[in-house]
Amino acid sequence: MLERLNQTMEHIERRLDRTVDVAELARVAATSEYHLRRMFSALAGMPLSEYIRRRRLTVAGAAVLAGRETLLDIATRYGYGSGEAFARAFRALHGVGPGEARRAGSALISQPRLTFRLTVEGSNSMRYRVVDRPAFTVVGPKARVPLVHAGPNRAIIDFVRGIARETLEDLEKLSDQEPQGVVAVCDDLDPSRAEGTELDYYHGVVTSAPAPGGAGVPGGAAVLSVPAGTWAVFTTSGPAPEAIQYLWRDVFTEWFPSNPYRSRPGPEILRTRMSPDTTEADAELWLPVEREER
Repeated sequence: MLERLNQTMEHIERRLDRTVDVAELARVAATSEYHLRRMFSALAGMPLSEYIRRRRLTVAGAAVLAGRETLLDIATRYGYGSGEAFARAFRALHGVGPGEARRAGSALISQPRLTFRLTVEGSNSMRYRVVDRPAFTVVGPKARVPLVHAGPNRAIIDFVRGIARETLEDLEKLSDQEPQGVVAVCDDLDPSRAEGTELDYYHGVVTSAPAPGGAGVPGGAAVLSVPAGTWAVFTTSGPAPEAIQYLWRDVFTEWFPSNPYRSRPGPEILRTRMSPDTTEADAELWLPVEREER
């Protein structure tokens, strides 16, 4: 997988002065476009599109300082429709406009080319199982919230605090399959998984499909139908919320590169049980996956 990712980085370098097709990058990486975006974001700490933008503006910056081409020629070569659009993008990365940078010889920001290398880690065993599940339904209150990579997600905390205890009790009565009890479900995430992008958050239960018309569904609850598929289930214990956030990271940086599976579109389900003082958590993370031939 690492060799394929490095071939993908080389493919990007050869196309910085033209359109970079993510579907073509996925073919080079021998995986799906969805999984490539997820994997790259986890490994690089930034969305794939952001990396391409930063690399393109890095080489464009070198051309600006070299002074051999007009600024409009550079803008056109690197895919900007006008000098104004190029100047805005240039300033957003470098903190200075291209004209000023050329006149003053300003210091610019450089996004290094990424290379992925194997490091010997994995000293902590990862507990997981893979299960095939028939279709099921998620039922619970729903909110649109921002994605937070580290630390508490205040939008989710405030949303959950606003759910009436009676609603949660009614929901728990609907829980009739794994993972049992009230769970956190994230769906419709932006493919980039960039900090601050939005997702649908459900605080509810996994259950068999409600009757037509939503009979038996607590008032104000949303219903998410989930088709049959394969799921990888990971467990962890440790400080909250760090242990859970680190689990998400480790799955994409360690488990996927070491196992013949890739992520597929679908909701991500987290079952958490807190210690009495809420400082520790036992967690079970369900991710939709599909087998990948290697």
